[in-house]
Amino acid sequence: MVNAVVPITALQPVSRFCCYQFDPIQDPRWATLVNAHPKASVFHTMPWLRALRSTYGYDILAFTTSPPTGELKNGIVFCHVDSWLTGHRLVSLPFSDHCEPLCDSSEELKFLILCGQSALEQEKCKYLQVRPIHGNVGQTEGGTGCFPAAEYFLHTLDLRPDLDDLFRGFDKDSVQRRIQRADRAELSEKCGRSEELLRDFYSLFLVTRRRQRVPPTPYLWFQNLVEELGDALEIRVAYMEETPIAAIITVRFRDVAYYKYGCSDTRFNKYGATPWLFWKAMVSAKLGGAVDFDLGRTQLNNSGLLAFKNRWVPHPTRLLYWQYPYAPHRSTAGQWKSKLAAQCFSYLPQVVQTNIGKLLYKHVG
Repeated sequence: MVNAVVPITALQPVSRFCCYQFDPIQDPRWATLVNAHPKASVFHTMPWLRALRSTYGYDILAFTTSPPTGELKNGIVFCHVDSWLTGHRLVSLPFSDHCEPLCDSSEELKFLILCGQSALEQEKCKYLQVRPIHGNVGQTEGGTGCFPAAEYFLHTLDLRPDLDDLFRGFDKDSVQRRIQRADRAELSEKCGRSEELLRDFYSLFLVTRRRQRVPPTPYLWFQNLVEELGDALEIRVAYMEETPIAAIITVRFRDVAYYKYGCSDTRFNKYGATPWLFWKAMVSAKLGGAVDFDLGRTQLNNSGLLAFKNRWVPHPTRLLYWQYPYAPHRSTAGQWKSKLAAQCFSYLPQVVQTNIGKLLYKHVG
């Protein structure tokens, strides 16, 4: 059954546009816009939005210049993170590497961000954040008052060359030889989205997060992604005999495949299972018609992950998150406290770590 269009709230007109607020999950025009717009990604899709709402309880809202009786020509989508712990804010979007405003001009971009700013007081939020891949949100004509809030690298592999050329373009020692080593070790791979595969993935995920000293993402999030995304999501697990030793999750939208999550048992690192899974995912994506493989965002100070991705894509692009109003970066003292908390967290029993993840993640989106 098609969701009925819900009433749309007209906000204060600015410039020559009028701003309308709507629920993109309930308004079927949103799916039509996402399927057609060249800037849309898997993070704009209704299944992704429904997974965010089901897992974390976020209200999903969007703004457009299109009246409710007409075709939806543009839009910017936010989650209202309503947290007593970390504050109330509008984020476009939590747990999403990037999320372009879907518009075709700098004038529309500026106006849609101003719509979000106008809603801050109405939603009792202290700031909003947008995560575009391209464009300087803070320097649109006339300005938006947005400032850079975080910076990452984004690695995207062009899948259009033939497979042999792709393989030769990767780092010889850290990628090519490790993939060949995995082949010689006769690892086996299972691919799909069964509950068994998800459990094997999550068992490795818990081990990896403990090693990284961060709480694990709730199991419910992955269950909801599997249920909502269906065949667009793939879990790949590498096995040494019957033992799961590495796993990744990829998702697909139109002609782009996205790497989202990865984990491994470091006792088996010498077999090259993780690069092997990446290569298998890339081959599958290319044979399925994908032209790009998005390896996701990487923090500038995550030297290990950055080095790994640079061996596949040597020249990543910069990814800036923009925020309004401006907030200063955390102090050195705040960073030191975070490191101390991470150190203490690593000594907690796994069941306690898992419960902390369940409690915290909706607050950190």
